[in-house]
Amino acid sequence: MEAFLSSTAVVALAEIGDKTMLLAIVLAARMRGAHWAILAGIFVATIANHALAALIGSQVAGLLQADWFRIAVALGFIAMAAWTLVPDKLDEDEDSIRSAGGAFLTTLVSFFLVEMGDKTQVATIALAAHYQSVLVVAAGTTLGMMLANGPAVFLGEAIERRISMKLTRTLAAVLFLVLGLWQLAEIFGLLG
Repeated sequence: MEAFLSSTAVVALAEIGDKTMLLAIVLAARMRGAHWAILAGIFVATIANHALAALIGSQVAGLLQADWFRIAVALGFIAMAAWTLVPDKLDEDEDSIRSAGGAFLTTLVSFFLVEMGDKTQVATIALAAHYQSVLVVAAGTTLGMMLANGPAVFLGEAIERRISMKLTRTLAAVLFLVLGLWQLAEIFGLLG
């Protein structure tokens, strides 16, 4: 349960203000009335992307159980804390997405591609390496993406006006930092 809840919380917080959340808002604005198709596209793209990321994370961790690798994963969480503090902006080419293939297909392809190398994908790899559970981590990170992006699709502009993106990025950064420090403490025997 810890792996699922941690994965959900980390990704939900990290996703707020992320470029994929901005993409969800742009798609919803351009394809008015297609909220459910956009949400379905986000869901399917996230399952595919995060399942692959979790599989990579668990396989890498399974091959490299040495302390140096666990330290690298912990330092990765700490680096993610710093990266999370940097606000994302939607790239120009992402802003010009058209709905030719329908709302679902456009969202599916856009989200899958934009999520490649994104901080939530990197977090999914690190979480799977830490918890050694592909399905639980992928399910948790997918839920986290849906918790963050669902409201963005339906309430995008209102959310942006009411919730401090800086505060949510700070909370996500603190969560990444705690996970990294916790793992370092476990490695060096500081936790009983």
